Amino acid sequence: MTVAAPQPAPAAPIDTPLSYAAVGATQAADLLYFPPKGFRPMERRARIGSGGARFETASAKLMAWGVQRGSGITVGDIQLPAPTDTDWAGLDYDEAGNPLGPRAADAEQGYSEDGTPLVSPGATAVLTIRALGRRFTAPVRVVYVLDEPRRRGFAYGTLPGHPESGEELFSVEHLSDDSVWIVIRAFSRPSTWFYRLGYPVLRVMQWRATKRYLRSLSPARGV
Repeated sequence: MTVAAPQPAPAAPIDTPLSYAAVGATQAADLLYFPPKGFRPMERRARIGSGGARFETASAKLMAWGVQRGSGITVGDIQLPAPTDTDWAGLDYDEAGNPLGPRAADAEQGYSEDGTPLVSPGATAVLTIRALGRRFTAPVRVVYVLDEPRRRGFAYGTLPGHPESGEELFSVEHLSDDSVWIVIRAFSRPSTWFYRLGYPVLRVMQWRATKRYLRSLSPARGV
C-alpha cells in the first residue's frame, strides 16, 4: 500500500495555536545543552563581512525575508494581524503554545521595495520548499523580533501543516571586533507520524537548508 504525502496546508488563521509549547526558547543561552524536552537543538553561524554598513545591509535584507528567498524558498500568503488601538508586537502565549492576546509596541509595519510586508511580530506566512523533486509547504508565524544596536533578526514558530514542529531564529550580529555574522538557532522534531517515518530524510533536508541560509547573505551573492 502506498502512503500518500500530506496535502499542502493553506495559511493558518492568525489565532491558530503554534504546534509546540516552548515559545521563545531559541533565545535561551543554554539551548544547545538543555533544549525543550523531545526536541533537537541546532546552532550555526557564518561570517558575512565587517563594519557598520555591512551590518545594516545584511540585517535589512534579513528582515525582508532575504534568508528564505535567497535560499530558494518561496515566501507566500503573508498575513498580518488585524490592526488594534496600539501597534502590533506579536502575541503572548500560554505554556501549551496557545495565543493569549496581543502585545503593544511602538514600531509601524514596514514594506520592501516590491510591496512585500517586512518581517513583523505575529505575521504568518507559508514557505514553499522544493526538495527531492517534490514541493513541501511550511506554515509559520513570527513569534518575536530582535531590534538591538548590534543584533537584529526574528524567530518564527511552526503552525499545523509544517513538516516539523519547533522554532527557528535568524539573526545578524555585529561583534566588538567589527565582524558581522549570520546566526541560525533552532529546535525541532518531526510534526506527525508521517514525517517521523522519514526523519533521516527530514534531517538531510534541514542540513541542506541551513547551509543555504548561511550563504544567503554572503557578499559573494551581491548582498
